[in-house]
Amino acid sequence: MTPQISSLLVANRGEIAVRIFRTARDLGLATVAVHSDPDADALHVRAADAAVRLPGAAPADTYLRGDLVIKAALAAGADAVHPGYGFLSENADFARQVQDSGLTWIGPPPEAIEAMASKTRAKDLMRAAGVPLLDPVDPATATPADLPLLLKAAAGGGGRGMRVVRDLDGLKEALHAASAEAASAFGDGEVFAEPYVERGRHVEVQILADAHGTVWALGTRDCSLQRRHQKVIEEAPAPGLPDTLRESLHAAAVAAARAVSYRGAGTVEFLVTADGRPYFLEMNTRLQVEHPVTEAVFGLDLVALQLRVAEGGALPPEPPEPTGHAVEARLYAEDPAQDWRPQTGVLHTLDIPGRVRVDTGFADGDTVGIHYDPMLAKVVAHAPTRAEAVRALAHALAGARIHGLTTNRALLVGSLRHPEFTAAQLDTGFYERHLGALTETTPDAGTAALAAALAEAAPAPGASLAARLGGWRNLRSQPQTRRYTTAGAEYEVQYHPVDHPGVRVLSAERHLVTLEVDGIRRVFHVKRNSNSTEVYVDSPLGAHTLTPVPRFPDPQDRTEPGSLLAPMPGTVVRVAEGLAPGSPVTAGQPLLWLEAMKMEHRILAPASGTLTALHAVTGQQVEYGALLAVVQEEPQS
Repeated sequence: MTPQISSLLVANRGEIAVRIFRTARDLGLATVAVHSDPDADALHVRAADAAVRLPGAAPADTYLRGDLVIKAALAAGADAVHPGYGFLSENADFARQVQDSGLTWIGPPPEAIEAMASKTRAKDLMRAAGVPLLDPVDPATATPADLPLLLKAAAGGGGRGMRVVRDLDGLKEALHAASAEAASAFGDGEVFAEPYVERGRHVEVQILADAHGTVWALGTRDCSLQRRHQKVIEEAPAPGLPDTLRESLHAAAVAAARAVSYRGAGTVEFLVTADGRPYFLEMNTRLQVEHPVTEAVFGLDLVALQLRVAEGGALPPEPPEPTGHAVEARLYAEDPAQDWRPQTGVLHTLDIPGRVRVDTGFADGDTVGIHYDPMLAKVVAHAPTRAEAVRALAHALAGARIHGLTTNRALLVGSLRHPEFTAAQLDTGFYERHLGALTETTPDAGTAALAAALAEAAPAPGASLAARLGGWRNLRSQPQTRRYTTAGAEYEVQYHPVDHPGVRVLSAERHLVTLEVDGIRRVFHVKRNSNSTEVYVDSPLGAHTLTPVPRFPDPQDRTEPGSLLAPMPGTVVRVAEGLAPGSPVTAGQPLLWLEAMKMEHRILAPASGTLTALHAVTGQQVEYGALLAVVQEEPQS
């Protein structure tokens, strides 16, 4: 009997849950959210018709508890479950449990998920289907001729459990680290090795299949710009592919889908070498983060089609013809200049202008916590040509106002405008080559500080004449002074209300300052939240978060030399083997591994010496600034 869906539970959170709810509402379906305790007031909860609490905070206690999710669906009267991506989306046992509970599973058959769940088993299956593969390498017998190697977790994805090895001396430690990370992320520590292809491209094919024998290959996507093996910028179609290569990728993807009797949406991923040879990487048996670029190019709603297929509907024999080009950028709360360190706190403002699609799980005033991925939004531009789409996306991001957290926004704009990217010279080593230049501090911070100072000195609207004059009482020989810090630098601004070297003040209000800088008129938007000390300045020259320096700062507590403080809230997932007070350490040696927001961070010894204190233990939750360990530096000879 064909299932008819009337109420849909999304077993996920954040932007993907909000995005699925949007389609469900358009189709007239009731919607049910699930949420952890930190997500009790999250946007995806507010967007649903009903919500069910999953007690706890960590994913293992909440969004990864399939039994609780199914119980929530039954209690709320849902008759279908959509897993989104991540969490339980590629868990065959969960898919079976959903079906065994009488609910409709919005995804491929559990057997197809199972067949592709292990990358090693999936490669065997694809080899039998004639799909080209990279030959595996046995780490136990690897030689210098096999280098560089890529270690990959057999289960899961998203860059977890991946390491590039360029030196055999580091292979053992890399295997241990990759296995530990994979076990923590996926409950499976199996790791395999294959050749690491330098300057390869990550190209994938979106497929959609029904239960009636139709399989669509919905074009290609290029996802080569990645940090830590996680995608940052994606586009469709993949530019610059010869027609023969594009056709062979489509054929291989369809063969992969047919090999496992696939149904629903999925993605077959390939590595394309610099000389144009494709190799199968993996098949993701779910909706991808980057699916909006395919939707834009083909004019489709992939979630709506997933629901149609789940209800037994048939696809037309051929998909619609693609039009134009689409580019997506992932906006993260992270600091690319500080080893991509994730950021937490209140997102005061998220405003992205222009004719772009914005998929987000946050609104102004929401809090970005420590437990989940730090992605704030996906921003997508679609235009008749690649150049127009890239330009539109860069312009929208450059004009965005994002306050409260450090983000990768400037990196995204710089990437989209980089000559290599605009020329479609794409490969996975882009950020290895260009990260330093893309994260340099913008040179106009001094002008932003001047705008902030002028806005601070401006009278409030409707103030009396005396108050309006009060801000300008200093003589020209005694200018007003303000000091701000941003990006580790301090700026002192001495200003008069009328003129400054190279700058003419055209107007100055509390939230808007207009300056003529070297003969060019510039408008600066200035915002300061009542519950925050930071001042946010946005202009065509860039965005700056400024921290006022008190005129009479309070004495600061001194931190013991050699103290290692937690750079972010998180969980201690590993302590170096044998590490204990009294252990000798060398500068740069990894001592602890801290996991925050789905990323693992190494805490390194700041100098060679002796570990005099160790306060961290595996499994411990630590707050930002917590004292983890102390290293006493050895005296200089």
